[in-house]
Amino acid sequence: MKDSEHPFFRPLWRRIAVVVICAGWASFEFYMGNTTWGWITAAIGGYAIWTFLITYTGPVEPKQERISSPETDTTKPE
Repeated sequence: MKDSEHPFFRPLWRRIAVVVICAGWASFEFYMGNTTWGWITAAIGGYAIWTFLITYTGPVEPKQERISSPETDTTKPE
């Protein structure tokens, strides 16, 4: 599982909050004159947009193994 597929990020509002926090942080850094940190946090925000809003697929659920019983087993004994 990738970190972006963690169940914590399933609600849309949490993913949007991460993007907004990154954008706010970048804006603050640019406002304070720290352009290097502004571009770094803007890049993190861009990656968050790509990961959490554009290509987000959600957590992958593990496959449930089917337990066969003699009544439901369709395989023929050898």
